[in-house]
Amino acid sequence: MKTNDFKVKFWGVRGSHPVVNKNFLKYGGNTACVEIVAGKHTIIIDCGTGMIPLGDKMFKEHISSASSVSSRTPLNTTILLSHVHQDHIQGLNFFKPINLISSKLSLFGFCGFDAMLSDALSEVVFGKSFPINLYDIKADFSISDVTETEVVILSDKDDVPCLKRVSDEKDFKPKKNDVVISFLKSSSHPNYGVMCFKITYNNKSVVYASDTECYSGGSKRIESFARKSDLLIHDSQYTTEDYISSVRPRQGFGHSTFEMAYEVAQAADVKKLAFFHFDPSYNDAKLTSIEKLFKSRNKDYFLAKEGMEICL
Repeated sequence: MKTNDFKVKFWGVRGSHPVVNKNFLKYGGNTACVEIVAGKHTIIIDCGTGMIPLGDKMFKEHISSASSVSSRTPLNTTILLSHVHQDHIQGLNFFKPINLISSKLSLFGFCGFDAMLSDALSEVVFGKSFPINLYDIKADFSISDVTETEVVILSDKDDVPCLKRVSDEKDFKPKKNDVVISFLKSSSHPNYGVMCFKITYNNKSVVYASDTECYSGGSKRIESFARKSDLLIHDSQYTTEDYISSVRPRQGFGHSTFEMAYEVAQAADVKKLAFFHFDPSYNDAKLTSIEKLFKSRNKDYFLAKEGMEICL
C-alpha cells in the first residue's frame, strides 16, 4: 500500500441487528462498521458486528509483523462512534486489538446530554453486560466526547490524534498529509441524535451520515457538510413504501429512505454515493433490485457491500 493511499472498506452495512441467512450473503449481515486507511492512519467508523472480523484481520497482521512481542508493529487506531445504539456498539468488546497491551485506541464520539461517552460505554457495553469492565482491558484506550466545534487531526509525524477546537472549519488550514476529521450533529435520530463525520485527506473527503432521517425539503445541513465530497456514505434503511406504510410506518424512526439519500447526494453534488445501513429484513434479491434502479439514474451510486473496497 502506498503511503498516500485513501481507501474505504465496508465491514458491516446492516442496521438494527445482524442477519445470518443464505439469502443475505451478497450484501452481508453484519451491522455498521467502516474502515478508512488514509496514509499511515487507520480510522474505524462505528463498532457494529462488522468490527469483529476487522479486528481479527488487524490482530493477525499484528502477530505476523514480527516473531517477538516487542518488535511487532503497534496498532494505533482512531475509532469514531456515531452514537451508542446497539447496532453500532455490538462489536466493540469482541474487537481483538483491545486485548493487546501494545494497542493504542483513540475513540471519539457522541453519547447524549445526560452522560459522558466513557460512562455510557462502561455501563452498556462492558460492566453490566460483559464479563470484564471497560477499564480492565489491556489496550491504551482513550475515549473523548466531541462537538461540532472541534476537529481531530491525525498528523503524518505523530501517532496520537489531536483534538482541536475551531470556530470555523474553513478557517482551519491543515498541514500537508494531515488527516482532518470534522463533525456534524444530526438531531433526527431518537433519543439524542447522532454524529456525522467527514474525513479529509490530500484534498479528498469521505462523509459518513448514518442513522439520520431527512426533513421536508432535504437535510440542508448534511448537504452543506457533504458538498462535493468524493464519497458520501448515507443511511438508507427503508424503501419509500415501507417508510410511509399504512400498516407499520417508519416515519420518525430516525432513518432515511433510499430516495432521501439519493436527493441529499444530488443536492450536495458528491462524486459517489454509498447507500448504507439496510433494514435487516431486506434480502439480496430486494437490495439488488433497488441498486439496479438507482444505478440507472447514476452509475456512481451503489449499495455498500461487506468486503467492498473503494480507492479515492
